[in-house]
This record gives sequence, structure tokens and C-alpha cells, in this order.
Amino acid sequence: MKLIRTKAFKTFAGPAWTNNPINMQMLGICSALAVTIQLNTAIVMTLAMTFVITMSSLIVSLMRKIIPDNIRIIVELAIIASLVVLTDEFLRAYYYEMSRMLSIFVGLIITNCIILGRTEGFAMGNPPHLAVMDGLGNAAGYGSVLIFVAFVRELFGSGSVLGYTVIPEFFYNAGYEDMGFMLLAPAAFIIIGLMAWVQKYLAGVDEE
Repeated sequence: MKLIRTKAFKTFAGPAWTNNPINMQMLGICSALAVTIQLNTAIVMTLAMTFVITMSSLIVSLMRKIIPDNIRIIVELAIIASLVVLTDEFLRAYYYEMSRMLSIFVGLIITNCIILGRTEGFAMGNPPHLAVMDGLGNAAGYGSVLIFVAFVRELFGSGSVLGYTVIPEFFYNAGYEDMGFMLLAPAAFIIIGLMAWVQKYLAGVDEE
């Protein structure tokens, strides 16, 4: 039992930190640029991604022994697409304004290489409990980057957090101005690059 718990923890911790899908593998960067102007959209995108990757990994793992090899990619895509549709419909029904803010980016979860990579590369060859932990770990790694980048961009770009102004009026009266550059895509590139550098430095990863 202890061995099982240890393996499950390592399965979660790997993508959550040491093998982070964005910082270490450079995957899913497009959505990290698109939805991180505001913190609330980054949080919702993280939750949507967590649901889709975790459930798709679980379902694929449960079905892995009965899915024919020659159509496994098609089956995986069908499962992922169905979960994305459910997520999009839920947002449209209960959080319509948020759904409008995210626009097509929820639908583009279908094409996110992290999800298909984990279902094909891990869930197809591992039991359900490990597939779920792998999905949660990748979602945690992906979401932590999105949320941090969005926090920095909204704070310095708009002077707010979750839509609430946090920089006192005194600073604006004294000449402080929001950094409009933070609202542009290059700012996200720079922040992600710095995060990747710091994480690889802390992890002792050397690149030639």
C-alpha cells in the first residue's frame, strides 16, 4: 500500500513540478498567452483543463484493454471532444459572460497537445488511479503557470486582481502608470521564459 501511495504521489508530482508541461516541456503555451490577461479567465481555464484531462485519462485508462490499436487516437479524440463540449455547454449555461470572455479557447482544449499526449502516452498503459493522478498533476502544473502569469499581467497591466483594483489611488496621483505592455502577448512570453529559467535552475537542469 505504501508503494502504491508513493508511486501515485510521484506520478502527480512529476508533471506538477519537475516535468511541468509548460515550463519544462514547452507545451500548451498558446493558451498560456491567450487567457492570461485576467486572473479570472486563467482560473476558469485551469478548472476546465483539469476536468477534461483528468476525466479523459480516467476513461481512456478504463477502456485501454478494449480499444483497438488502429483506432485508439480516434477514440481518444472523441472522448476528449465530448468532455470539452460538456465543459463549454456548462459555461454557457451557468457562466455565460465568462464563456464569452474565453471565446473559442475552451473549444481549443480539444487540440491541446498536453491532453492527447497524456491519454496516449500514459493513460493507455497505466491503471485508472495512476492515470487520474497523472491528469491531476499535469493540470496542476499547467494551471499553476497560467494563474501566476495571469496574476502578474493583470496586477501590473491593469492594477487589479480578479477585477478588483488593488493599487491605491495615491500611487496614480503620484505619477504611477499601469504597464500596458503586460497586456500584450510578448509579456506572457517573457514571464513564462523567466519562470522556465528559474524552475530549470532550481531543478538543476543544464541545457547545452
